[in-house]
Amino acid sequence: MNEASNKQQEDQTRCGYVALVGRPNVGKSTLMNRILGTKVSIVTAKPQTTRQQVAGIKTSEAGQVIYLDTPGIHEAASRALNRHMNRIAHAALREVDLVLFLVEADRWSKQDEYVARALAKVDVSVVLVVNKIDLLPDKTRLMTFLKDKVDSSRFEKVLLVSAKNGNGVAEIEKTVMHYLPFSRPFYDSDQYTDRTERFLAGELIREQLMLRLHQELPYSLAVEIEEFKRDDKLLRLGAIVWVERQGQKQIVIGKGGNVLKQVGTESRRELEKLFDEKIFLRLWVKVSPDWSDNERAMRQLGFDEFSG
Repeated sequence: MNEASNKQQEDQTRCGYVALVGRPNVGKSTLMNRILGTKVSIVTAKPQTTRQQVAGIKTSEAGQVIYLDTPGIHEAASRALNRHMNRIAHAALREVDLVLFLVEADRWSKQDEYVARALAKVDVSVVLVVNKIDLLPDKTRLMTFLKDKVDSSRFEKVLLVSAKNGNGVAEIEKTVMHYLPFSRPFYDSDQYTDRTERFLAGELIREQLMLRLHQELPYSLAVEIEEFKRDDKLLRLGAIVWVERQGQKQIVIGKGGNVLKQVGTESRRELEKLFDEKIFLRLWVKVSPDWSDNERAMRQLGFDEFSG
């Protein structure tokens, strides 16, 4: 492509970064996956499922949008892992062209207000996205919520959406493009994330663990991909599931190894769907005492990336 063609493309297409921000469990990952039309961020009903920043790249004729799915911002961040997640979310605000601030329909909590106040200090446009409107069939209640609880003057625009079923998503995409600068794409048109296959594999395994384990145990889990090798049309994966206590190890393994077997079966199914190839998966469970409150242990598990 010559210089004249480059200039013409810059004048006609837009490209930029958009941060998805909000308290834990408001649907940021679900929204990004819906926009992309593919699964990049893992999703569970448990808060703080997203621990690392994940970029989802959407390329169209109008341009290219790089959505940054960030961990939920939370006021109480006592452990190293929680502080790490907050750092990532706040760092994203310094490098984007637009912020989509997600809240839940008919709910404005102290944590939402905490995030709103943090966003008031950033030098970037903020659009409020009211998610989960499908759970509020009484639209009168929704209008009352917007009038009484939400100070819309704090935001550039207010959009209503159901990330789960897709209602309102097209309007979000249209709005986002309006705020991006004219530019050539930063990534190839067929690239949909900035993350490696190893990272995505580890996240899919952690998702299956979180879906099957209850109470506080999911927050004490980390997954490390130790082997990632292709041979004879087979992708061989070896993953270590790290926990913080010996008792947690027994829970993850389960009676007769039944829990770990289920996790392995479902993880392999999801991995084959993502990579579109045959997977051989092996899982081990090991103990790293209090890794989630140990900065050094977290760095060894890959938590230093995108930490801001």
